[in-house]
Order: sequence, then structure tokens, then C-alpha cells
Amino acid sequence: MATANKTCSLGRRIYRFTVSVSGVIALSIILWGCTANDFNAGAIAWKTYTNSRYGFEFPYPSNWTSLVASENGDGMAFISPQNNLVEIRGWASQQLPNSIVTDQESVKKIKSNFQTAQGLSGVMLVKVDQQVGSMTLTLTQGQVKYYLQERSKSQEFQDYYRLFYYIAQQYRITKS
Repeated sequence: MATANKTCSLGRRIYRFTVSVSGVIALSIILWGCTANDFNAGAIAWKTYTNSRYGFEFPYPSNWTSLVASENGDGMAFISPQNNLVEIRGWASQQLPNSIVTDQESVKKIKSNFQTAQGLSGVMLVKVDQQVGSMTLTLTQGQVKYYLQERSKSQEFQDYYRLFYYIAQQYRITKS
């Protein structure tokens, strides 16, 4: 019994250490992104992806490659010419009306923590784990949820953070 307790205790300590190290890495990347001033949006040639089905748009570097468009027209993804694991993906989807959702307790409400240049409030989540770093913006307008997700390998996420943040700031909803 004592051996089992020691094993569980060791497992908990390893888990806590892993979680705290991941948190420190994510915080370091976020803070680095806030202080880095080497990103110059004017030095990049931009194109704009426009989605006519849901009425949204966002800029992306003009030399990035688009992936095959979804059949239902909900969005598009673009990959970097230097590394196809670096991706910008935007899409939207209709939400079910609240009256159809039976368990309101299961629907978590996260407060807005981000604002686009258009003045739209949304939720920005930055996640960095062992393999992947991602930045996901979620905006809600009426019954439509809009998403922008940008990702790269964790080790390279700090190199793309400012680019990703800029694109998220420029995200626009064009339908009322």
C-alpha cells in the first residue's frame, strides 16, 4: 500500500511539473510576442480571403498556398511556403438556437478577451503544448460562430506569434 501511495504521489508531482513547465513556456511565448517589435505588416504582401457564404474576411501573406476549399463553403486554410505545418485557417458555422440546447449548464461562457480592429469582441485562446502552438479566435454574431485558427510547431510558435496576432486583429465580419 505504501508503494502505491509513493507511485501515485510521484505521478502527481511529474504531472504538476509538466503542467507548470507548459504554462511557463506558453507565458514566455505570449510575453515575447507582446514585446517583440521586429514584425512589420507593411513589409508583407497581403491577399484577403473573403467568405461569401458567412460574410467574413481576413488577410494572409500572398505567398502562402491555399488548401482545397471545403465543399460546404464554410472556410479556407492556407499554409506557409517555407513549412507546410504552419497554417492559417478560417471558418464559420451556424449555431443551434438556445431553445434547442437542452443542457445550458454544459455550455461554458468564456468572457471576451480580444477585440479586432473592426471593434468586434471575441475570445482568443493561445495554447502551446509539446508539439503544437496555436492561437484561436472565436467571434459570435447572432447564430453564427466565426473561427480563426493559426498554428505551428511549438518550437516555432514564437516566430509566428506576431504575424498570427496581426491577422486576428484584421479579421472582419462583412455581413450584418
